Amino acid sequence: MIDNLKILYHQGKQFIPDVTTVVVPGIFRGRPIISREKVEIETLMKLCPTKAITSNPVAIDLGKCTFCGECAMQFPEKIKFTTDYKISANDRQQLIIKEGDENRIEINPKTVRDDIHRIFGKSLKLRQISAGGDNSCEWELNASNNVQFDMSRFGIEFVASPRHADGIAITGPISENMAEAVQICYDAVPEPKIIVLIGTDAISGGIFAESSAINRSFLEKYHIDLYIPGNPAHPLTIINGLLDLTRKQ
Repeated sequence: MIDNLKILYHQGKQFIPDVTTVVVPGIFRGRPIISREKVEIETLMKLCPTKAITSNPVAIDLGKCTFCGECAMQFPEKIKFTTDYKISANDRQQLIIKEGDENRIEINPKTVRDDIHRIFGKSLKLRQISAGGDNSCEWELNASNNVQFDMSRFGIEFVASPRHADGIAITGPISENMAEAVQICYDAVPEPKIIVLIGTDAISGGIFAESSAINRSFLEKYHIDLYIPGNPAHPLTIINGLLDLTRKQ
């Protein structure tokens, strides 16, 4: 009983009437804020297992960040993670948060293809590809369409066949064994189509970035329409990212 009460205290009521404005509990790590406080930058950088933290100026790349929070725990005067879950972007550079920058991450409407708003504005079907990940993002994708988050109310759904899809959603770093499958699946999706990368592993390779067992050449050939960071990505991040991409602001 006590454990159930703790969950209720941290997570609040499970049903979410409006997934675009809901406030998440303080234990959630979303967009970080980096102060201009002087710290030992070399020590700070060594804390990050994926080299997401860089210097001059101090910055965190959310496409590489595992959201472990170790940097904020060791240097609380320098880094603080907010509960802002709207951290998806259609420009890879937007995922790099620099010190002193408190602006929210937003989809740049000027760089969104016109056919995305015109064709996918009210209905979007995606074929999800698990490309060598740990299944954590898959769990969150499942959660995004459960009774609490109910992503399908916006016309966004996952389908079994790429022939029925409007694009692909890749999770995982793309292992060598999955590289060909990703290409085959993408080729089977009819035009026009989009590519969405979900999670740190998909965006940068994550902790597997330097592994010889992955093959990310597919991503070098095509334009990526949406980056959804997180390790794993939160359902609210996933839903709001897809909504911001497909709906005119």
